[in-house]
Amino acid sequence: MASRASQISVSMMCVDVTHTKDMVRLMEQSGVSYFHIDIMDGEFVPNFCLGTDYIRQLRSISKVPMDIHLMIESPDRKLDYFDIAPGDFVSVHYETTRHLQRTLQYIRAKGAKAMAALNPATPPDVLRYVLDDLDGILIMTVNPGFAGQKLIPATLSKIEDTRRWLDETGHEDVQIEVDGNVSLTNAVRMRQAGADIFVAGTSGLIHDGVMTEDGLASFRKAIT
Repeated sequence: MASRASQISVSMMCVDVTHTKDMVRLMEQSGVSYFHIDIMDGEFVPNFCLGTDYIRQLRSISKVPMDIHLMIESPDRKLDYFDIAPGDFVSVHYETTRHLQRTLQYIRAKGAKAMAALNPATPPDVLRYVLDDLDGILIMTVNPGFAGQKLIPATLSKIEDTRRWLDETGHEDVQIEVDGNVSLTNAVRMRQAGADIFVAGTSGLIHDGVMTEDGLASFRKAIT
């Protein structure tokens, strides 16, 4: 199950804003694949986080692609708020999107890669009829909204079931991203279950708002 290359998507909400430029340079030098951008609206999740200008500002200091995670209601009506660029991943939650297929098509039309996000209790087969429109599935391994939560154990089998389902239906190229308590120990288990992209935050990489070269090396070892 772990034949595809593993990738790191660093959770920027966990990075101390006063250290952003230094951390961005470290991530660039270490070959991080994506900057994970959590957008929260206080409605779909009980929290506010980052925003429309943050992506533009971050893009002005780095060419690393964005992994934009829209934890917002009706994202299909708000996609143009965000500075989406070719090569980015953009994930919208199945639970928030009235016209999911149309929304995924629109993301792709902007040159980005379309991903559907699923809460822990949402089964993967709700995406059965949009598999051809997907570049990835984001499996939440905690309930969305806050960093520092504990892994929901059932999500490990959900990752495995999703990977098997994708492979059996001829969608081997659809990647699986995992988000929530991706510690070094959990990252190993998630990789074995079939995850490809790992959102690295306070559990496995960022401590007191900063990260180190050694920390990145340890995280990369865990997912490979």
